[in-house]
Amino acid sequence: MEGARTEGDELIADYADCLMSLDTNARSSQNDSLILGAPIVEGATATSVGGTTEQDVVNDFAPAEDPKEPVLGMTFESDEDAKAFYNEYARHLGFPFRVGRSRRAKGTEEVVVMKRFVCSREGSYKKKQPSSDEATRKRERMSMREGCNAMMEVVRESDHWVVSKLEKAHNHDLGTCSKVGYLRARGLLCASEKVAMVSPDGMVLLRQNVLGEGGDAQGLLDYLKKMQANDPAFFHAIQVDKNGCVVNVFWADSRAKAAYRHFGDAVTFDTTYKKNKYMMPFVTFSGVNHHLQPVIFGCALLMEETEFSFIWLFETWLAAMGGKAPCSLVTDQNRAMKAAVGKLFPDSCHRFCKWNILSRTKQKLTHVYTEHPTLRDELESCVLQSETISTFETTWTSIIEKYDLRKNSWLQAIYNIRQKWVPLYLMDTFFADVSPTLKKETMNDFYKKYFNTKTTLEVFLNQFDSRVASRYEDEAKADMDDYLNKATTKTASLIEKQAANTYTKAVFSKFQEEFTESLGYIIQKTKDGCISKYSITKDEDPSDTFYVTYNASNKMANCSCKYFEFSGILCRHILGVYIIVDPRTLPPDYFLKRWTRKARDDDDLLEDSSNNQHEDASWSITSRYNVLCADAMRCAEKGSGSEAVYKAAKDIIQKAYEEIVAYERYPGRGSQRDAININEDVTIHDAMNDQSMPDSGRKVDCVFNLVT
Repeated sequence: MEGARTEGDELIADYADCLMSLDTNARSSQNDSLILGAPIVEGATATSVGGTTEQDVVNDFAPAEDPKEPVLGMTFESDEDAKAFYNEYARHLGFPFRVGRSRRAKGTEEVVVMKRFVCSREGSYKKKQPSSDEATRKRERMSMREGCNAMMEVVRESDHWVVSKLEKAHNHDLGTCSKVGYLRARGLLCASEKVAMVSPDGMVLLRQNVLGEGGDAQGLLDYLKKMQANDPAFFHAIQVDKNGCVVNVFWADSRAKAAYRHFGDAVTFDTTYKKNKYMMPFVTFSGVNHHLQPVIFGCALLMEETEFSFIWLFETWLAAMGGKAPCSLVTDQNRAMKAAVGKLFPDSCHRFCKWNILSRTKQKLTHVYTEHPTLRDELESCVLQSETISTFETTWTSIIEKYDLRKNSWLQAIYNIRQKWVPLYLMDTFFADVSPTLKKETMNDFYKKYFNTKTTLEVFLNQFDSRVASRYEDEAKADMDDYLNKATTKTASLIEKQAANTYTKAVFSKFQEEFTESLGYIIQKTKDGCISKYSITKDEDPSDTFYVTYNASNKMANCSCKYFEFSGILCRHILGVYIIVDPRTLPPDYFLKRWTRKARDDDDLLEDSSNNQHEDASWSITSRYNVLCADAMRCAEKGSGSEAVYKAAKDIIQKAYEEIVAYERYPGRGSQRDAININEDVTIHDAMNDQSMPDSGRKVDCVFNLVT
C-alpha cells in the first residue's frame, strides 16, 4: 500500500535498535505485524553525533504513539517526510491512503512540486460497458471508492514542503485499514473467507483468505501441480495459519537447487515488490553464476511480513537447499526480516542492499539534489569508489561540510549504520561482488518490463519462468562460447595465460582489468624474510597505500584491501607483488571453482555422495529421492551437451534403470555394478571428444523415473 512502512523507516528502526542496545532500559514497545507502520521507540539515549543528537534521528523517523493532527501550514523537510507523517496518521486512525495527484515543475528537471495524499476511498467508480467477449470472460469486482474527500496536499517552497490544503473528515467508518490493496486489485480476496489480523491497537480485524476459490489462487495451485508433474525434484511448501488459511507459498525447481550447490555461497533476498502497492508480493533468492549472470535459488509469494513468516520462509528455503546456509546474505532493511536472519543464519554475514539505500537517499534528498546537481554523483562515488575506509570517511565528511548537511537526519542515520551496507566495511566476507559499481538486475527490472495491474498471477509466473529459462539458455551459450573460443590476453605473462585458461571469459575480463592495473603501481619492499611485506601506492594518487604480506614457503599472499576475500578474484596489489616475486603461475587456491569453466562439474559432489552412502541409507524416502533426483539432473546436464554424448548417456541410464529393477526384484543377489558395461556399445571418451555443436536452446529439465 502507499501507506505502508517505507524502506527508510525500516532502516532507521534498525538504527534505533542499535542505539537502544546501548541502554539497558531501552526497549521497543511492539514487534512488526501485518500492519506496516514504524514501531514505537522508547528510552533511546540522546548523545550527540556529528551535530545531530541520536534522539533527534530516532524521533525524525520513529513516529510517536499518538501522532500529531495535520494542520495547514505544517512544514516538512521533504515530500517523503510528509508522506511518512500522513502514513502514521492514517495508520493510527485506521484508513488506507494513496498519492492521488502530483505536479511537476516545467523545465528540464521536471521536479515534483506538489503531492496530494488522499484516502483510498476517494473518488467514484465509473463502470465500463464491457464488450460481449469481456462480459463472458471478466467477473465483476468491488470498488473501494466511495467519494471520500479526506486528503492532505503539500507543496514545495524553497527548501521545504508546506501543507497547503487539508480535509480530515471521512464519509465512511474508520479502523479497518489492512494490507488488502494489492490483494483486492489482484482478485485474490473472497469476502466469505476470513482470517484474523491484528491492528495497531491490538483489535482483531478480518483479512480474507488469499487462496480462496476463483481468482488467481487456482492459477497458483495449477502452476505448482504442473511444475511437480514436470520435475520430480520440484520442491514446494505452503504455510497456513491456525485457521487453516494459506499465508505464504515457497517453491524451487531442480535447476534452482542445482544452481545453489554451485553458486549458493553469496545470496540476495529480493523484496522489490514493496516499492509499489500493485506489485506482486513475490520474492526471490538469487545469486550470480560463473558468467556473472543472475541465477535463481527459489521463489515465494509472501503475503505476510512478520518475523514468524520470514522464519518459516528461511527455514523452508534452507531445507530445500540441503540445509547449507550461504556465506553472505544481502537483503532489504526490515526489522522483522533482520530478526529472522539473525536466528536462521547466525554464521552468515548479513548486509543491507547498498542500491536500496542509495535509491532511498535520492528520494529523501530530492530538494537538496535539485539545488546541488553534483551532490548525488559525489555521494555515490564516495560509497562505491572509495578504496579505503579512511578515504570514504574523509570524503563523506567533506561532502557533508561542503553542502552544509550536518543536520540532515537521514544522512546521519545511514552513516551511523555504514558497517551494515557500505562495502568497504564488509570486505573480509565473500559476496561474489566483482563489480561493486555495477548494479545487478533485480525483480524491479522484471516488473517494469512484464507486469501491470491487470496481469494475473498465472500469467506472471509463466512470464517469470520464461525469463528464467532464457537465463539458462544464456548460460549454455556462454559455456559454449568459452569452449570454442579462447580469451584474448594482452601480455605475454604466464600468469595472465593461466587465468585465461581457467576462468570463464566474463570473470577473466575482471581479472585482466586487475592484472593490467597492477602495472601502474609503485611497489616497495618494507620487510625481508620468509614472510615479506610490501607497500603499494599509485603514481597519481599516493594517498591510498595498501599493504601486501607474502609467504615464500607456500607462495600465498594477502592484501589489506581484502578484495580477494570479498570477490574471489586477486586484487591488483597482490598481482603486482606476484609479478615481482614469482612471475610464472599463481597457486591454484586463488582460482575459486565457482568462477572457473568447471564451476558446474560435480565430480567432488559425487565423491562426497559415495563416501556418505551408509549415512544416506538411513534417510527417509523423501531424502533419498531428492538425492537421486539431484544425481539424475547432473546426468541430464552432462548428457545433453551434444548428440553423441546424449546417445551415450541415454544408453547408460537405460542399463542403470534395468539394473535397479533387477536388484529390486532379487535383492539377495547383491549389487552387480559390473553388469553395466558402459563401453559395450559406445566409448564415452570418444563421445566426449565429439565436436558437434550442442543445441544452444537446450533446457536442462529432463525427467527421470527413478522408482517404479
